[in-house]
Amino acid sequence: MINVENKHRILHIVSAMKRGGAETLLMNVHRNLNTSKIQFDYVSHSSETCDYDDEISSLGGRIYRVPSLGQSGPLSYINHLKKIMSSQDYDAVHAHTDYQSGIVTLAAKMAGIQKRVCHSHSNNWGRGDGFKEKMILKTLRAIIKYSATDYCACSIDAARFLFGEVYTNKQRVRLLKNGIDINQFTQYTDTDYCVRQELGIAIGSKIIGHIGRFSESKNHQFLLRILKQMLEDGKDVVAVLVGDGPLMQLIEEESTRMGVYNQIRFLGVRSDIPRLMRAFDVFVFPSLFEGFGIVMLEAQGSGTPCIAADTVPKTTDLDLGLISFVSLNDPIEKWTKEIDKAFLKERPDDHQITSHFVRSGFDIKQNIQDWMVLYGLG
Repeated sequence: MINVENKHRILHIVSAMKRGGAETLLMNVHRNLNTSKIQFDYVSHSSETCDYDDEISSLGGRIYRVPSLGQSGPLSYINHLKKIMSSQDYDAVHAHTDYQSGIVTLAAKMAGIQKRVCHSHSNNWGRGDGFKEKMILKTLRAIIKYSATDYCACSIDAARFLFGEVYTNKQRVRLLKNGIDINQFTQYTDTDYCVRQELGIAIGSKIIGHIGRFSESKNHQFLLRILKQMLEDGKDVVAVLVGDGPLMQLIEEESTRMGVYNQIRFLGVRSDIPRLMRAFDVFVFPSLFEGFGIVMLEAQGSGTPCIAADTVPKTTDLDLGLISFVSLNDPIEKWTKEIDKAFLKERPDDHQITSHFVRSGFDIKQNIQDWMVLYGLG
């Protein structure tokens, strides 16, 4: 296939371009590309228009829609991918589908793509750790190692999960930092008052914020327990929950049953994350597991104190004095005490925030070169 555009194109395979962590990372990279020289295209498993689709099109990227592996079966899925991969002169195929990534890179190998990348974004797959599950993961790892040319992960834990101890210890896995555009958070001028007025939250109330998909791993049930305890302790608090997902209705129903629904704002998916994050008095992140947790960077970029489960990688802490890690096995009272302490923390100024991001290597503008090297374009 001749590249008539005279630009490099990379094909990313994702579940759907919604506002999840991996997808937000991809958009952070995409926005900072020199699109006259390099362009990202995407394979999405969603038949519906997703949160980032319009922006991708505006940046010149293409979106191909195919049924997922589970919907179509391995042979049909591979044939769909091979057809797309052969339609353009792709420099690389980059799979973000975790344990299914090997099927993607197998299709890319069959299509003659020379650079085939598997990227681990999680340190758990939610399917248990019994003998059968371990054998399935072992098989999927074997497919990845056979078909991929490059391996990368957002953290050491994510690398070990998908590629195993041997590949990780031998440094076969490249760690790609989940950078953000820090300017989006430090240069936001809207006021806390505007957000409170929009959401009907009094000036004196404290806002406990959370941003994440309503799925089992994000542990929204635990958030409800925290809120209930704080209300029973006489605290004037309101929880603001941003995101959607399969468990959203269940959490709404549970909050009603627990008597805390009126103290929650369910906002759904939002595009104004910097604005909301700066209005939170504290960001609470009690995930059961996380490959990294890019939203933790967004909170710190906003100067917002964070209380996170100790399941979240410690590499998310940029040493701004904003983060406390607490065990999910600790009593709820331990969490509420840490939240009370967080309310009193002094927020760093924008200059401090920016310098810590740059020093830690989490400014997306620093990360672009790492991605180009990964694709052999650096």
